[in-house]
Amino acid sequence: ISGFAYVYARRHAGSARYTFGTGKVGDLAAYTSALVLLGVALFIAWDSAARLATPVPIAFGEALVVAVLGLGVNLVSAALLSRTQPRGHDHDRGHHRDHHHGHDRNLRAAYLHVLADALTSVLAILALACGALFGWIWLDALMGMVGAGLISYWAVGLLRDSSRTLLDAEPDPALAKRIVDAVEADSTDRIADLHIWRIGPGRFAAIVSVVTDDATTVESYKNKLAGLAELVHLTVEVQRCREA
Repeated sequence: ISGFAYVYARRHAGSARYTFGTGKVGDLAAYTSALVLLGVALFIAWDSAARLATPVPIAFGEALVVAVLGLGVNLVSAALLSRTQPRGHDHDRGHHRDHHHGHDRNLRAAYLHVLADALTSVLAILALACGALFGWIWLDALMGMVGAGLISYWAVGLLRDSSRTLLDAEPDPALAKRIVDAVEADSTDRIADLHIWRIGPGRFAAIVSVVTDDATTVESYKNKLAGLAELVHLTVEVQRCREA
């Protein structure tokens, strides 16, 4: 899902169909990945509960080999993903900007998948070792339920964060303050209305309505805000007023 999202976003980055670019494709992919993660967690919890109620024989030796190999693969994958910084598309400015996976929820979703696999491998190794040494067959099912709970917690957090972006419910107070300070500094200009929304990892769009008693042009306000690199799409409305 994550890989498809990057390919699609890059292929359609210059398409006129996407007014604000394809930055939200990653958030849509992250939301979908979170749903998959949550579904997997629920399946693990259901299967673990069934095994806890009705224990089954376990081939401890073979299971430990599989769990250790799985953990190794997931640790390598996590290391690779932690160093990955995919190039973000910027349709409005016509260039690319790198961003860290902490702001790229699509990469975060892939990272969480790998961490979830690694976690279940660690819990499986612990449970299988105790089962082989002490005969605690029930511990394998119990660790499955613990892992399912943690994975569900991660998935719900990712669902919450990605849905906020998809619904334009993620204002940036720090960016809003910088916009206000830049427009209202050393002048009688005042911002009457301000809307900011996230259109991609580390990229925002804004609509700024300014009330002024000077014959200032729209371009002058855009120049004042040109230093805000994360503001990649800007609409400015100027309302002039006169004192009686």
